[in-house]
Amino acid sequence: MASGLPAHLDASRSDGADARTVLDAGALARTVDRIAHQIIEKTDGAADTVLLGIPTRGTPLARRLAARIEAFTGVAVPVGVLDVTLYRDDLRLRGARALERTDLPDSGIDGLNVVLVDDVLYSGRTVRAALDAISDLGRPRAVQLAVLVDRGHRELPIRADYVGKNIPTAASENVKVQLAETDGADAVVLTQGGTR
Repeated sequence: MASGLPAHLDASRSDGADARTVLDAGALARTVDRIAHQIIEKTDGAADTVLLGIPTRGTPLARRLAARIEAFTGVAVPVGVLDVTLYRDDLRLRGARALERTDLPDSGIDGLNVVLVDDVLYSGRTVRAALDAISDLGRPRAVQLAVLVDRGHRELPIRADYVGKNIPTAASENVKVQLAETDGADAVVLTQGGTR
């Protein structure tokens, strides 16, 4: 029976690929809904809240969360994009990276509750870079973190406020988040041989 996923994401294939689908499209949608509900509950109905997506996949996730929050509450939550490339501590180790555009909502972030949105929380270094970037852009009332997947292996004392799914992983495994906006399909797949 076909899984409905593209061949490169289909963990049910028997072509030797060592991959396991952790969330299919339906489970991913339910997970986004659950995170949206949690944000609504912890932010007094998403009042004075801004979502900032961390590229690449944090940006469409932030937009999805905003759409679901609006569907549940009628509140239109502003969404922005926060590029953290120049704030990363591994620039000299990884070489040149393409810069994304940081795009704050018209409301800015001063005095607001900012929810950073990313796909996978791993070492915590991307989130640290995001906190540094935010401090250059304004002074929010509070900063929270929403992630689709927390895979463990933290190197910094950072914890997400909203977690879609905790996936215990080995350092040799790779968590691949696939979103329709960037990859053509929705899935979270666990594969061997990665460092993400």
